[in-house]
Amino acid sequence: MTTFLYARVSTAEQTAAHQLTQAEASGFHIDRVIEDDGVSGVTTKLIERPQGRRLFDLLRAGDVLVVRWIDRLGRNYADVTDNIRAFMRQGVIVKTVINRMVFDGATTDPMQQAVRDALIAFMAATAQAQAEASKEAQKAGIAHAKAMNERAYLGRQPSYTREQLATVTTLLANDAGISEIAKTAGLSRQTVYRIKDAPAEAEALIATWEARRRAA
Repeated sequence: MTTFLYARVSTAEQTAAHQLTQAEASGFHIDRVIEDDGVSGVTTKLIERPQGRRLFDLLRAGDVLVVRWIDRLGRNYADVTDNIRAFMRQGVIVKTVINRMVFDGATTDPMQQAVRDALIAFMAATAQAQAEASKEAQKAGIAHAKAMNERAYLGRQPSYTREQLATVTTLLANDAGISEIAKTAGLSRQTVYRIKDAPAEAEALIATWEARRRAA
């Protein structure tokens, strides 16, 4: 049995090393890391990513596939759910770092299967909704940065990265405690509370910062 970590990296703040550290801190022993660098999770299906495609060839029955969150495994609801079910049919166990979810196709009890499938569907739908909201906020931030014509000035950098914001947003959506969220994301409780109290403002702030960096 081999334990794989699949890391999709699409921004400068996201790194495979960071995702590996998070996985190991959560108790996973990773044998191999498969990384897709510079690939958009919103526009590119898993099977169309160079290393995502390799997963289907590398994984064998009994292997474990670890991902930070299920949004790593597809570009939208349909892609994520199809891929998780394909891996389970292959005999692969899928596990997440956030909330330590386990999806095992070996489950035979019909009630457990129903709960498992409903959970996959719910989390995939949540991940897509968050991705779409984030994309819209990025557009708003870019438009705001252009309107302010601040190409030469970056301003104050947010106290969190894009990946940390995504982690906080996901955990808040799953009703995790503030202390747990702060520890998982590597942020202070005060920062988590600020994001929780004003999620749209937090998203706009990081989007504006990214837009200014590109424009400078």
